[in-house]
Amino acid sequence: MIYDILGEVFNMKICFVTGGTGGHIYPALALADKMKELDSSTEILFIGNDDRMEKDLIPQNGYVFKALHTSGLVGNAFKKCMAVCQMFKAEGKAKKYLKEFKPDVVIGFGGYVSAPVIMAAHSLGIHTVIHEQNSIVGKANQLVMKKVDAIITCYEKCNEVFPKEKIHMLGNPRATIAKEAKFDEDYFKSLGLDLDKKTILIVMGSLGSSSVNELMKSALKDVDGDLQFLYVCGKDNSQDLNLFENQKNIHVVPYVDTLRIYGHVDGMVCRAGATTLAEVTALGIPSIVIPSPYVANNHQFYNASMLLKKQACRIIEEKDLNAETLQGQIVSLYANPVVYKETHEHALQMGKPNAAYDIIDLLKNICKKGK
Repeated sequence: MIYDILGEVFNMKICFVTGGTGGHIYPALALADKMKELDSSTEILFIGNDDRMEKDLIPQNGYVFKALHTSGLVGNAFKKCMAVCQMFKAEGKAKKYLKEFKPDVVIGFGGYVSAPVIMAAHSLGIHTVIHEQNSIVGKANQLVMKKVDAIITCYEKCNEVFPKEKIHMLGNPRATIAKEAKFDEDYFKSLGLDLDKKTILIVMGSLGSSSVNELMKSALKDVDGDLQFLYVCGKDNSQDLNLFENQKNIHVVPYVDTLRIYGHVDGMVCRAGATTLAEVTALGIPSIVIPSPYVANNHQFYNASMLLKKQACRIIEEKDLNAETLQGQIVSLYANPVVYKETHEHALQMGKPNAAYDIIDLLKNICKKGK
């Protein structure tokens, strides 16, 4: 169900728990923002780590934030023992926060901080839900999956781990934000881009990738002049801003607000983070995906593989990445109208543009059970 009219009253108090990385935090913020947009009286509390990016990012977005101190179950035996002790202490502190706030439901978006809060909520008889953005189930979600009322997923591969009777494959709330984003023509033009040309966005995460930057000059040499490229070299790679100073169809920037230009992005070369792929499929953008090999459980490769299985993208593993291969994929996908259209349609079929609304419906139904 899509909410066409703002102002529907949910009469809900929601506790979001998320942390560690943007992949966990931004989907949670997207859902919170949509809930407040639809019903400004919705009460929201965020709980996260006291030493990770959420401690600043959540308050900056206008939400009440409570902190816990937790660590992942990694390292030697001593570090793992310390992490377990921290988790028990965090669970006790989380109970205090939850008793004060009295939420109708707690929804966890992953990161090791989410486990003690979900366990605390379960012990207090509060409804609980978890959201798994990736195709490989995170450790925190595995720890609590048998205790929660419902599990929201984005990929069928999660069915191999989660209890099937609890699964709702509703997608990532960021898909809705991307689908509803308004194109900013002035911003687009300020990047040096031409509205009449097919635009390929190349972005390898907020920090970029120095290894990709090095081969990009050769990969984009002599590429079809009817294509224009917006190459995001990353905030840490400002020395690469002049990589293509003699090629008028390639524009290099350290950062771009993708939501403001998605309306005129015809293709992407990108990593396989959960948020990126949720946005790409919601919009049906044909993509060449280069999964980062430096993430837990190689989950980006498996995320991308789910799209490749449906012919919704191309994949180049970083170990196989070279200028010739990348250029070949760019030409075969973006210069071939038939292949381009097929990939666009397959991507759209995988997209979940109504994810935020569907998740809100689920939360409402779960809350009604307790009333």
